[in-house]
This record gives sequence, C-alpha cells and structure tokens, in this order.
Amino acid sequence: MTMVRSSVEGLELIHRGKVRETYLVDVERLLLVATDRLSAFDVVFDQPIPDKGAVLTRLSAWWFDLLDPLGPTHFISSDPGELPEAARTPELAGRSMLVRRATRIDAECVVRGYLAGSGWAEYRRDGTVGGHRLPAGLREADRLPEPIFTPSTKAEVGHDENITRDVLAEMVGSDLARKLEERSLAAYGVGAARAEATGLILADTKFEFGWIGGELALIDEVLTPDSSRFWDAAQYRPGSSPPSYDKQYVRDFVAASGWNKEPPAPTLPPVVIAGTRERYVTAYERLTGRRWKDAGAPA
Repeated sequence: MTMVRSSVEGLELIHRGKVRETYLVDVERLLLVATDRLSAFDVVFDQPIPDKGAVLTRLSAWWFDLLDPLGPTHFISSDPGELPEAARTPELAGRSMLVRRATRIDAECVVRGYLAGSGWAEYRRDGTVGGHRLPAGLREADRLPEPIFTPSTKAEVGHDENITRDVLAEMVGSDLARKLEERSLAAYGVGAARAEATGLILADTKFEFGWIGGELALIDEVLTPDSSRFWDAAQYRPGSSPPSYDKQYVRDFVAASGWNKEPPAPTLPPVVIAGTRERYVTAYERLTGRRWKDAGAPA
C-alpha cells in the first residue's frame, strides 16, 4: 500500500516536508508519518515508492534503540498500541512514530567514510571535502583515512549547500558545533560497524539534531537508505560508484536521462520504482536481520 499524503483525524498537521508529515499530539509530543514520496537532488517526484515510508520508520526506530547509549534522542515509540488512536490503522501504524518535540538545529550533520557524491565532485575540483584537505590521488569510492564531518545547510525548498566546520561554528557557536561533530562521528561509528557485520559499507550518512529540555538530541530519521549510502561490500571496487541499497539507483537513472535536477522531476519507469523498493527493503533486512514480510510487528 502506497501513501503520498497522510491524514490523521483529530490531529493538527503542522509540517509537510519532502517525505514526512508532522502532527501535533500535545505540547511535548509529535507524530511523524513517513510517506512513500521520493526526493532526489532535493526535488520531490510525483510517483511514490511502495513501502518506502514504512522502511524508513521501522529502520529508524531500530537504529534509535541501538544508538540510545550515545545520548538523548527524540524517539518514544513506533508500537501501534502507543500511538494516538487515530494513527493505529494498518496503513499509518507501520509508518508512524511518536517522538518528543524538539527545537531543530538548522544544519545537516554529514559524516563521510568514503569518497562519493558531492564529496567526490569537490575533491576532484579542489582536493578537499567540506574544508578537509585530503591526500592526492584518491579514486571515487576510496575509503578515507578516517571518517570526516562535513556539515551542510538545511533547506526546506531547493538544494542543501555544503559548508565547512568553521562556517557551522559561526552559525551555531563553536561549542555546539564541536558537540554536533562528536555525536555525529560516534553515531556513524556505530552504524558503520553494524553495516560491516552484515556485509554492507556505510559510505556516508547525515544526521539532524535538536534541543529537548536543554539537551542535545538526535532527531528525524537515522541511517536509512534516504539519508545514507549503503554499498555491498562483496561488490565494492574503488574507482567507480559501487552497487548500493539506497536512492543512488534513482539518482543514477535520472542523471543519465539528462535531467537538470530542477523541478519538475522526470517520470520514473516501473522497473526503476520496483528496483528502488527492492533496494530499500534489502537494506532493512540486512541491517536488522529481520525479514520484511515479518515486519508487521512494531519495529
């Protein structure tokens, strides 16, 4: 069952993002509903990807439990029995999570362990990634000497922009910038270790943070195919973009079509829609060790 837009009776819709819709439960709690909308190059496509929202929700919930020892998060529960009654329908329950309300910090906290995407483009141009000077002679998809923190702006409409750590410190203060980097690198480390244990490579990912009761908390989604690059370790070969279990499959298709990465998005053929769903479900199954057909239980 696909969902392009959600509706929760009795709850106020307070935000509609590129993928998620946010409802007010009370002064301290929100309901996040992940739709099946797909965003690539910061443009939302008209065609949904079946099961995508449920994968994002269930996988994020699984990661939030694993990352809990690193510090506060906004996650409360994805158990249908703990959601507002109007969100306990089969369609909503699988893609909804109850979270604590946070004041978001307007920055994307990106961590890169490998050279890919916009980082690879910057390296070819300047020999740097997000202000980090890297060794000469690296190839696309090469593993970096160590994971690096490369933040970006958070754009509601249009493209996010990569910034340096110094620019982030100017935006949010040097102390907070340092804490964001430390938490992001620690979370990446947990994610990379789990991915490696399942035969995957976590090439890069992005996190978001906010303030809850004066504490810095991890929010939004974590370590999903929407926010990360997951490569198959068995097929990994530096020098090209490796096969992946994320939306790089869509990015490669639309880039090859000649699309200028501006609205409107091109139409995706059925084979690309089905292939994207398969990659998302595979990422869920390999990372969690759970079969997707058994995922009707709370994540």
